[in-house]
Amino acid sequence: MTKQDSHPETDSKHPAADPAVLEDTANSAKEDNASRILLVMGLPGAGKTTLSRQLAPMLNAVHLNADDVRREINRDLGFSRDDRIEHARRMRWLCDQVTSTGGYAIADFVCPTPETRAAFGPCRLIFVDRIREGRFADTNAMFVAPSEHSVDFRVTEHGSALHWANRIMGQLMPRFDWKKPTALFLGRYQPFHEGHLKLMKAGLERVGQICVAVRSTHGIDDKNPFPFEEVRARIEASLHPYREKYVIISIPNITDVFYGRDVGYNVERIDLDEATHAISATGIRRELAG
Repeated sequence: MTKQDSHPETDSKHPAADPAVLEDTANSAKEDNASRILLVMGLPGAGKTTLSRQLAPMLNAVHLNADDVRREINRDLGFSRDDRIEHARRMRWLCDQVTSTGGYAIADFVCPTPETRAAFGPCRLIFVDRIREGRFADTNAMFVAPSEHSVDFRVTEHGSALHWANRIMGQLMPRFDWKKPTALFLGRYQPFHEGHLKLMKAGLERVGQICVAVRSTHGIDDKNPFPFEEVRARIEASLHPYREKYVIISIPNITDVFYGRDVGYNVERIDLDEATHAISATGIRRELAG
């Protein structure tokens, strides 16, 4: 093979990527994104916005209300079938921008037909099925309820918005099981960084769930500039794919750990690669300080 004939994707120094692996990775990312998009749909006046406002803080989600989006962004769209499909497509694009950074998005709009729901795409579909007719005759005429198998959560007229938000959260976010074997990670996390994350992932792989215990050291010296709330937010942002598998707690400034004989748990150091061990919290604090 001449130099001109050499191709990186077929050259032995650059093995070709397996298309199946690439496709699986892409599909996994799409599924993860779709699982963090909630479409709260139903007739006008059914209670979609009330429910969405209850859910948003529980998930720390961005709530995208259709009326707000139409007023601020989609002013060019009306309420014809074609415009509703385009509105659904744009609502999905906004949701994708949120989930691409690891967040949750709640799209709160009528989404009245199979075509609008197809334009919106894969998601967790919450059908607010509390009324038989809305206040707009044209919307009532075109509205087609989603099929039973396509609905993740059907909200009926029985129960308050808070009641349904808690039920939905219980299924979306399985609660941390306090009785399962758990790995404990004790530290200051000033700040939380990639090395901490690798350690915790290793603990998750080995034990299944973890408890992150944050020592109360904020403000005792220059090495501890971050309050617990900020430390917790950084950890949660990094561990969001494992939400039901971790808990974060604030504890006193633990400096010594004692135990008796045969106490029933292991105390072990996890050794990672040299690059991870070389991560300097001091250097990161210096960078953050500018």
